[in-house]
Amino acid sequence: MANKADKWEQNVAGKFYVDQQCIDCDLCRETAPAFFTRHDEGGYSYVQKQPATEEEIAQCMEALEGCPVEAIGQDGEE
Repeated sequence: MANKADKWEQNVAGKFYVDQQCIDCDLCRETAPAFFTRHDEGGYSYVQKQPATEEEIAQCMEALEGCPVEAIGQDGEE
């Protein structure tokens, strides 16, 4: 389960975030490329844009549910 106390500082403010458990597997970036991007120097993903519509939220939830190390959270500040 993702921990918002350990989220990467690059995450934009909002409900979804990626924490420091990320193993850079690319699944979230493939599932929801408009919302997740890679920090090339650090080798991890972070949220570059928060979802606004139900369809976008569904994409981010699919990424969250598919994350093999549960590094994506949805309990961030809105």
